[in-house]
Amino acid sequence: MKRGEGNSMKSNRRDFLWQSGGGLGGIALAAMEGNKVAAGNLLNQTPSAQNHHPANAKRVIQLFMAGAASQVDLFDYKPELFKRHGQPSELKGKIEAFQDGLGPWLRPVWDFSPHGQSGKMLGSVVAPLGKVVDEIAFVHNMTGKTGIHSQATYLQATGFQSPGFPGMGCWASYGLGSLNQNLPTFVVLPDHRGYASNGPKNWDNAFLPGQHQGTILRPGTANPLPDLFPTKKDISRFSPGEKEALGLLVRSDRGYASNRMMDSRMESRIKSYELAAAMQLAAPEAMDLAKETKWTQDLYGIQPPGTAFEKEINLAEEADIMGRKCLVARRLLERGVRFVQIWSGCDNGFPRRNWDSHEDIERDHGPLAGGMARAVGGLLVDLKQRGMLEDTVVFWTTEFGRLPCSQGGKGRDHNPYVFSSWMAGGGIKGGISVGPSDDFGLAPLESSKGTQVYDLHATILHVLGLDHTRLTFRSNGIDRRLTDVHGRVMTEILA
Repeated sequence: MKRGEGNSMKSNRRDFLWQSGGGLGGIALAAMEGNKVAAGNLLNQTPSAQNHHPANAKRVIQLFMAGAASQVDLFDYKPELFKRHGQPSELKGKIEAFQDGLGPWLRPVWDFSPHGQSGKMLGSVVAPLGKVVDEIAFVHNMTGKTGIHSQATYLQATGFQSPGFPGMGCWASYGLGSLNQNLPTFVVLPDHRGYASNGPKNWDNAFLPGQHQGTILRPGTANPLPDLFPTKKDISRFSPGEKEALGLLVRSDRGYASNRMMDSRMESRIKSYELAAAMQLAAPEAMDLAKETKWTQDLYGIQPPGTAFEKEINLAEEADIMGRKCLVARRLLERGVRFVQIWSGCDNGFPRRNWDSHEDIERDHGPLAGGMARAVGGLLVDLKQRGMLEDTVVFWTTEFGRLPCSQGGKGRDHNPYVFSSWMAGGGIKGGISVGPSDDFGLAPLESSKGTQVYDLHATILHVLGLDHTRLTFRSNGIDRRLTDVHGRVMTEILA
């Protein structure tokens, strides 16, 4: 390097941050070059980011089917329903029908067939998962606490049925820290039509420091991350004098924070400035799918730009939408994002664009399930061939299940007392099904107490190298944790 070249490079970087960020980059630069508060001096900051025990995985993709996916139509094969289709249902035990959907037994909408060496029975609509079924551990006796969407979604997303608690990705960020400096640790890819029940509260940091909240990205839209880049008008506003003023603002923020060691909010704000500046370069590149081969895009079900779909909602369109999110998720993981949450379905009423199929399972589940299976099957294939599945956990869930009897002839009502989830990847034993439900998919088998969401959360933290009983945060005099006072590690699905 020639004399003076280093100063020139530093100057160019400074100019770029000021100009490209419309002041935002300048704030970050001033923060990075200023006197930072020593790590650990602020109360309630991220722990040492050291595992409690050796980890099998270092990152997670959570797939959330909002609205309650029907276990008996997708993954939980029940021959008895085929035999008794149309007969009066004989519901025994604890039942909570949300809309009195207690009609005759309703056979699965799609036929089932075996897949993989494990011979796992899958509904034909999710058959594209058959090529990776030997990587998956299915849990068929999941048990919830309520048939109310908002409460059940909170429980799955945060471990609690009420607002005010951090999302699962927030806990992973808090416990393990970041794998990169240019992208968020926790990224959320919502449904393109809108939010599911509770909206952003599902991934809010709550009482954890602000830098652990989920960052929303919207792949395939004209503006995937709003307000990341300034307008020309914004850039032109910042004269040298204003830049100095912004630098003074950051120094003032640092002084404020250093005198208030009990309050981490200012530190979180400055960290957000730094991250935003870095994301101006990293985020657009990570979401640029044009850099992927046609073979890879086909694998995920992604259609060429400008493709016209035949009707408002169909399988090809859903595969394209879900495929883009899954491929972006893989690219984010490659670049050091720790936790990616992908949502399918939104809380939008009628016509249904979610999994809440009270009226017509085939109409509602068909495109969503088929598109999901194409995209997620491609994701698992892609992760495996790149060697990434070995240290990535893919976690599929929904807030509760659906009844095996009919509602209005074609739909199914809520069933919080049994449903299916599955996991694949780092530390998880593939090609198995555990925790059976009864002959009708109405409740856990008599010999089973059911699997709680706390158990899944505890297991995922375990493969990440975290003890769910030791990952705590003091809030209002209570040592809070993702699993509250519950949870067991599901050793039966560990590799």
